Amino acid sequence: MRTCPQAAGRVIQFWIVERMRLAQGDGIAVEGQAPTPGTPSGTPFGGWINDGGACIDITDLNPPPSGAEVFSYFQRLPLPQLTTQHQPPGDGLTGLPVIFYTDSPTTQTFTVDIRGFSVVIEATAESFTWHTGDATGQIITTDPGAPYPDQTIEHSYRSGTYAAYLTVTWGATFTVDSSAEADVPGTTTTDGPPVTFDVLQARPVLTNPYD
Repeated sequence: MRTCPQAAGRVIQFWIVERMRLAQGDGIAVEGQAPTPGTPSGTPFGGWINDGGACIDITDLNPPPSGAEVFSYFQRLPLPQLTTQHQPPGDGLTGLPVIFYTDSPTTQTFTVDIRGFSVVIEATAESFTWHTGDATGQIITTDPGAPYPDQTIEHSYRSGTYAAYLTVTWGATFTVDSSAEADVPGTTTTDGPPVTFDVLQARPVLTNPYD
């Protein structure tokens, strides 16, 4: 195996150039050898002809993955589906807002092989869309919320049964073979599993304290 001088950031390999004769017409010799009679024009014949070899810089034949190429991989990664938590954990009450948050991981690292390059993708949850399950629609935030007493996401309901879930928009950065970090040019989303709960109507009842 031939070895070639190397240069930083370049891929240099020893390549051998070979070619094969092509029939030019019935019985016409090519480089001292004639094809079998009846061989159609353009058909390879004979053995390979070795034209020698040389050290060649092939870096441009396999360039590092572009941002667009990394994005196509990013869209197919098994990103986590964040679970919606709510308080109170059972039934809610009208007049008492339901608190939403998620305690699922909001960052994840993936290492993928793209054409022989080691690409590290660091995914981060950038925004959270809380589907409340009622006519008001959605609450969009940039934080995952928190449980009581540090809650940041609340929603008030009328009495009824509701199913809420969370859509997360993910962004990412990437490195190629430990290169400088760059942004993945695009985002992708995941939908978490729904959580179903009842909101009850509390009614005051007068009682005789002496009964």
